[in-house]
Amino acid sequence: MKHVFVYLLILSTITSCSEKKVTYKSFTEYPTPTETSLWLEYTKEATIFKIWSPIAEKVQLHLYKEGNGGTPLETETLKQEEKGIWTLRIDRDLHGTYYTYQTMVDGKWLEETPGIYAKATGVNGKRAMVLDFETTNPDGWDQDKGTALTYPNEAIIYELHIRDMTIHPQSGSSKPGKYLGLVEEGTKGPDSVATGIDHLKELGITHVHLLPTYDHYSIDETKLDTPQFNWGYDPQNYNVPEGSFSSDPYKAEVRIKEFKQMVKAFHDNGIGVILDVVYNHTGRTENSNFNLEVPGYYYRQWEDGKPSDASACGNETASDRAMMQKYITESVAYWAKEYHLDGFRFDLMGIHDTETMNKVAKTVKTINPNIFVYGEGWTAGDSPLPEERRALKKNTLAMPQISAFSDDLRDGLKGSVFKEESIGFVSGAKNASASVKMGIVGSIKHPQIDYTKVNYSKAPWANEPWQSVSYVSCHDNHTVFDKLKISRKDATKDELIAMQKLSNAIVMTSQGVAFIHAGAEMLRTKNGEHNSYNLPDSINQIDWSWKNTHADVVTYYKNLITLRKTHPAFRMTKADDVRENLEFKEDKNGLISYQIKNNANGDSWKNILVVYNSNPKAIAYQLNETWQVAVLGGNFDFEETKNVKSKINIPPISLMVLFQE
Repeated sequence: MKHVFVYLLILSTITSCSEKKVTYKSFTEYPTPTETSLWLEYTKEATIFKIWSPIAEKVQLHLYKEGNGGTPLETETLKQEEKGIWTLRIDRDLHGTYYTYQTMVDGKWLEETPGIYAKATGVNGKRAMVLDFETTNPDGWDQDKGTALTYPNEAIIYELHIRDMTIHPQSGSSKPGKYLGLVEEGTKGPDSVATGIDHLKELGITHVHLLPTYDHYSIDETKLDTPQFNWGYDPQNYNVPEGSFSSDPYKAEVRIKEFKQMVKAFHDNGIGVILDVVYNHTGRTENSNFNLEVPGYYYRQWEDGKPSDASACGNETASDRAMMQKYITESVAYWAKEYHLDGFRFDLMGIHDTETMNKVAKTVKTINPNIFVYGEGWTAGDSPLPEERRALKKNTLAMPQISAFSDDLRDGLKGSVFKEESIGFVSGAKNASASVKMGIVGSIKHPQIDYTKVNYSKAPWANEPWQSVSYVSCHDNHTVFDKLKISRKDATKDELIAMQKLSNAIVMTSQGVAFIHAGAEMLRTKNGEHNSYNLPDSINQIDWSWKNTHADVVTYYKNLITLRKTHPAFRMTKADDVRENLEFKEDKNGLISYQIKNNANGDSWKNILVVYNSNPKAIAYQLNETWQVAVLGGNFDFEETKNVKSKINIPPISLMVLFQE
């Protein structure tokens, strides 16, 4: 029987170190050395190679001079130890030597693999490399620190793809599409607008969320002169930076050095770095690195033995199996330690089990208490893992250190991502206010919300407001501006712009974690494409001319970010504080208003009145006392404010914020 797709009832016979035949009837019988390190151990004196493969009959190690091409310099046989571990010690300095493992299963040698614990690889990730990681550290790396963060909703997250930000010919970057291009200072676009990291600093965001930046499968790093694009949700080597973003993908150490330089540059400018991680599936199945070590074990199967596919990408991993839980937890911890990362976003987090996610969060918090973990609280298809064990949005209550995206707020604001013509609160829907209000309070229990009217969640799902990630758009689906254009073909351009601005104004004044999609501040468009994961740069790139064309929108976003950062009342940390201090006033006819009281969360403003008007006409809003105007339509007044009483006209499709000191 082949072990590529051997599932629940396996009969595999191997010879143990004591020459005794061992038979495994199922994956649950495999020995699981969860406390044993399986990482390569390097010193100048010796290197110890390790691999876990309880069903392998033999394991070989091939040493190479280069990361691709040529024949092995030598081939060695690993020794079988206890609990399915194979090891080999070589007593000399192997720094700079490439290597692969090869396992024999059922009398057949499988393909060579760099091993799932590879930390450095050559071009296209085919061969791992022995590396002295001290040689990859930038100057001052020992003193490098990320951003301080007491609670996740203090963060303002900007989700970007490294290539998108600098690949446009007018980005002004000397290293377009690269790690170092993203953090290159002084770059200018059309009419000398700041681009790259200077733009991010101008905007005021606190964290960048990098779309998958480990080594992924789809990009051919030997053909980078040919334009290629992929979001990166097709994992190959989980513990290695992607080579196409480096200046030289052939040299294993280069991508590592440059990734660290990028992180340090962000940190030096007060910006944290979050990595988008995709442990829920792999880019390949039959000949994935997992299956080339222990066929079938790292993936889930249905009771009949068929592979399950909750990722809708061909497979799903089995976080609930001991060695996969170990792998995910240790891999995330490795990135946190070696690369000084500040957060992790889990793709299709609902495929993982809650126990694993809790273990991940606890582990990274011990490395750096400022690190936070969030993810998509759903799957793309059904899974053998029981619903009550999945890290779904509704099970966030059982994951007290994890945050999840609020699709309730996302689609409540602009309409369903699955129905092009669907509209939301900002685009004129009359039945979306409950979903928006749930997002405003951070998905917690609040006495003024009728959860039966919320679009997806019929009950609160967050213990605390910072467990809810507030957003209206991300890399997936249409950009918010494209979605509005498609769903409201009757609206004028000015109305569409007002809707777009209001959608993120609500995000920025909601109690959850504020999250914006790169380019939203410039009315980013993908020409109506809803799934651009492998489309050309012409669709995916940030066109820096937008920054001039929509300069007033960019300024609006800067002001929103300043408002949120200046006033902690918009990011209360406890659900009880939100319930006690946030009171909804009106909810009718395209208007939602609420008051935040009592200098909430230590705010300098005693009382704050927030009104969202999604009507295409101005609204006369009645007041019972005197207030000062901070935000009215597109005008932000952070200094000399004017007083209003009795009533105030709120412009069409806009935000109003009043306060009392």
